[in-house]
Amino acid sequence: MSFLSRDAQPSRLLVLNGNPARDALCGAMAEKIAAEARRRGQTVRLVHLEDLDFDANLRLGYRARMEWEPDLQAFADSLTWCDRLVIVHPLWWGSAPAQLKGLLDRVLMPGFGFQYIEGKAFPKPLLAGRKARIVITSDTPTFFLKWFYGNGWVKVLRRQILGFCGFKDLKVMYFSPIRGARPEALAKMVEDAAGILG
Repeated sequence: MSFLSRDAQPSRLLVLNGNPARDALCGAMAEKIAAEARRRGQTVRLVHLEDLDFDANLRLGYRARMEWEPDLQAFADSLTWCDRLVIVHPLWWGSAPAQLKGLLDRVLMPGFGFQYIEGKAFPKPLLAGRKARIVITSDTPTFFLKWFYGNGWVKVLRRQILGFCGFKDLKVMYFSPIRGARPEALAKMVEDAAGILG
């Protein structure tokens, strides 16, 4: 089933390259996904994490809101605008790169990603009505990630980050192992990454 809109109204797709190094494999994958979505007539915004200038440290926790830098405000505006989100990132130490995690920490704050409701056990998601896809590159073979490590990061994304803020239909595409892969294998991975669009 296609991730993108099949209606006359095109999807508003936000593609985030979550690798702090723009010229790495994830950058090429994000570019390919964005290009393919545009080819299919969708409206696309492509963001490279490396281009964002912001403090990734949520210094005050939820005690007080840190003012958003202009790049964070622009990213938040793109999240509000989109109805589809694709994040492409490497898996480092079983999780996202620190700068990507910091981006999510800073932007998905109470009042934007979710809202506490007096007397309710669970907060209200504020980004409902959106779908998400994740493309993950890793040196660890996919079967090992799933069956030995238990796919922990994907569970966190699905249940405690994106799902918590209202994103639904989260599906993941893995590419591994990256280390030692031949150039032609890496080139095929870039082509295949567009398959996340369905």
